[in-house]
Amino acid sequence: MTEIPEHLLKRAQEARERAAQGGAAEPAPAEASASEEQTPEQAAAASKIPQHLLDRAKAARDKASGAGTAVEAAAPAAAAAAAVGAVATAAAPAPTGPGGHTQRLLTVVKSGSIQDVKAVPVDKVHVWPHLLVVEFVAALAVTAFTLIFSIFVNAPLLELADFNATPNPSKAPWYFLGLQELLTMFHPMVAGVTIPGLALVLLMIAPYIDKNPSNKPEKRKFAVSLMTVHLMFWAVLVMIGSFFRGPGFNFVFPWEAGLFFEL
Repeated sequence: MTEIPEHLLKRAQEARERAAQGGAAEPAPAEASASEEQTPEQAAAASKIPQHLLDRAKAARDKASGAGTAVEAAAPAAAAAAAVGAVATAAAPAPTGPGGHTQRLLTVVKSGSIQDVKAVPVDKVHVWPHLLVVEFVAALAVTAFTLIFSIFVNAPLLELADFNATPNPSKAPWYFLGLQELLTMFHPMVAGVTIPGLALVLLMIAPYIDKNPSNKPEKRKFAVSLMTVHLMFWAVLVMIGSFFRGPGFNFVFPWEAGLFFEL
């Protein structure tokens, strides 16, 4: 059902109130004939209804009454109500929507439904005080754990080094065993300079190659793959140098020849 504009309903209500106060239930014949003889412009000025709506209402009344019969004048209240009904009927467009129904856009779309009320998540965090406070608390916790652990657990120390007796195998600290493992496979220039240099350069230019701004790992496949290959390559070299190298830095199986690894 087509909605009737609010201002037309108010005008019809005012006309009914004026008719009730004046006490005139029906207009005099002279007034009726005068109202019939009014021009469309005068009727539009008196009722304040747009002219194109009156034309549509008149065409609808003529069609309903059998092509051109004169419409009898009614009371002002009835005339106002009929004008409102005629305007509402004439203003309704021909059914063109699904199922023969049409609706006004303002009736379907509410004012609040076109506003985005969802909060957009923000990935940024202020460095001070939020980030630095968390990092400072984490540093205090690690320091306290290390201090308490060192009180109750003694660090194993070896005997004094003897420069006349070199231990066999002679291994670097565990964090350098990957580089020492490379020295057994390639020339010192290649193992000590070329390969580590290429790895560092590739890690430095990676942000310029992959410019994806997303922070989600599933959308950063290139960066995740590059860092995973780098870590796995170095981890494998460290494990081989730690557990699979025996006397003479030869390859051995730890479950057969023993474990030649010390912190």
